[in-house]
Amino acid sequence: MKAKAILIFFLFSGLNLALRSAPQFHPEDLDKRPFWEDFLRTAKILKSENIGEGVTKPKRLFLKKGEVEAMAVWKRPTGTDAELFDKWQCEIAAYRLDKLLGVNMVPPTVERRFRMYSGSLQLWVELPMSERTMVNDKIPVPAEKVDHYEKMRDLQRAFDSLIGNSDRSLQNLRYTPEWRMILIDHSRSFRDIYPYVDRLIYGKNGFQTTAGFSRLPRDFVEKVRTLKYEMIRNAVEDYLTDSEIKAIMVRKGLLLKEIDETIKERGEAAVLYD
Repeated sequence: MKAKAILIFFLFSGLNLALRSAPQFHPEDLDKRPFWEDFLRTAKILKSENIGEGVTKPKRLFLKKGEVEAMAVWKRPTGTDAELFDKWQCEIAAYRLDKLLGVNMVPPTVERRFRMYSGSLQLWVELPMSERTMVNDKIPVPAEKVDHYEKMRDLQRAFDSLIGNSDRSLQNLRYTPEWRMILIDHSRSFRDIYPYVDRLIYGKNGFQTTAGFSRLPRDFVEKVRTLKYEMIRNAVEDYLTDSEIKAIMVRKGLLLKEIDETIKERGEAAVLYD
């Protein structure tokens, strides 16, 4: 299969996906994740260029292996770049947690050395629409996509709350042309210090109280319920510290507490969907 055909299949194979309750990547796309993970790790780097946006100074790498060519985003923020918590390892951990919990919104992401340094490498996805564009240009969500859009936002907020993502912006909330949400930029996730451990990002007791998660996939909530330290460690390996994993477990309790309170108030059928 030629590279262009593979990429089009991966990005746009599920045009009817908005009719489904969950994932943003189609099942066939998800089956290709091992292929893309291996490709990102082993493909030859043809050239690189600065992307020109973002304080983490990301680079776009042009890759080729056999007949397959693709682009990917390489990042190496460390420590306190831009005077803020920033770690490239969090990009990989977010992808692995996304897979573990069945969120399926984060593109394949691996560790890759570039110019003698290790960093995160994420498959490039063409995402022409952002929330910022929608606001600035006053672009409404199509009527037939509103229900799906609201469910996507709820799932995104629950996931960001669990991983302590303090940097979700209108610019990195991105959509494909058929209104599938894809989540990028997670280098400021997995916060393990006050106040990000004792409080969620979203929800009635969170930092953003006007943005909650009123409807969530049942499968996602059940996976969060069964989440244990060992499961997270096995998934993320050494990309998160012991403290960062323990912080996830604290936020898990806060997230489930709010979900259960909402179910008690509104009824399970109004909150969880299959």
